[in-house]
Amino acid sequence: MDFSLSLDQQRLQQRCLELAEDFAARSAGHDREASHPIENYDRLRAEGFLEFTIAKAWGGAGGSFLDHTIAYEALGQGCPSTALAFNMHASVVMPVLQSPEVSVAAKQRVADLVVRQQQLIGGNFSEPATTSLIGERPLSAQARPVDGGYSITGRKMFASMLQAADQVMVMTYPDGATSPFAGMLLLVPRGAAGRRVEANWDTLGMRATRSDSLILEECIVPDSALLLRSNDIRAFRHDYLNWFWGSYTAVYLGVAVAAYDALRRLMHVRQPAGYAQPLAYHPDVRRHVAEMSAALEAARLITYRSAWLSDTQGPTPETTAALYRAKYLVGEAVSTITRTALTLGGAHGIFKGSRLEQLFRDGALAPIQPPPADFCLWNMGLYELDLDPADVLPPMRPA
Repeated sequence: MDFSLSLDQQRLQQRCLELAEDFAARSAGHDREASHPIENYDRLRAEGFLEFTIAKAWGGAGGSFLDHTIAYEALGQGCPSTALAFNMHASVVMPVLQSPEVSVAAKQRVADLVVRQQQLIGGNFSEPATTSLIGERPLSAQARPVDGGYSITGRKMFASMLQAADQVMVMTYPDGATSPFAGMLLLVPRGAAGRRVEANWDTLGMRATRSDSLILEECIVPDSALLLRSNDIRAFRHDYLNWFWGSYTAVYLGVAVAAYDALRRLMHVRQPAGYAQPLAYHPDVRRHVAEMSAALEAARLITYRSAWLSDTQGPTPETTAALYRAKYLVGEAVSTITRTALTLGGAHGIFKGSRLEQLFRDGALAPIQPPPADFCLWNMGLYELDLDPADVLPPMRPA
């Protein structure tokens, strides 16, 4: 098996590392203020990352899911919030452009918005009553037909870069539908009447993603806003989970890399008074760094392989299990690495403004962000034991 990157992938990685270095210079300020890193989004837009993974047939660059993974591991090393939020664009655009359930006309509209008009599209599927620990996502936000379009009413949560994006793609329940699994995808432009933002994103980490709540009160959108309507949205959500959540596993991998590199640099700089060598020579430091190196390399290889499987096999059971495995292992690795780096860095590193302190807080979200660690293990266990989920009892008694 060839683990090497192609020449194009090496160039992509280097370009993203250079962008990350620029983003890192402003990361602490955006984290402290929980502000939108608009200048970073504009730079990524100018560098072609809006259309990077869009197929060439639609006017894009045709980057693969593995290419995306390589890019966002590198970008995540600079400003994790920038990488995590901007990734949400591809995470909702790509399923629409790749799904056979979506009409050619709807795909053309999305491609035109992104490639020709250079619009940034965010995604907003979550709601206050949903929990990723169970995995079910009932929809309470509803869309009803009106003359010339749809009226949407409901509350959505965790809408990253909501006020920075030109459009937000929302998942709603169709008014009058009878299936509990029915769903609609609609585009809501930033200035739509009946749309407002509740700025409630005051969180532990990833503060500059500004993943605020979206309130829709009889929000009117035109017929052209409809991208997909299905009586059972579950297959769409499953077949493109590589983009919906697998795409940001690489961002958290980048957080782990950044903490690891920051610690190694720090250990060469910190030299206690009265000693001839810096802390890098301390045996405990060497042992911890070795453990971190092993965890990081394992996480990277598993993540890259899951992306490769996604590109070569599509949404097979093996691919799905690999994506869950990568999300779980990266979550565990980033938690361990950032905590160890903060511990070895000592009391100087716990002050606000410290790079290690910020990476520790950003990394803390990795096992929590959907799918959470326990849900990943639940799905991996089903796959490894060759069990049908329909034969397994629900985790809690249904009402």
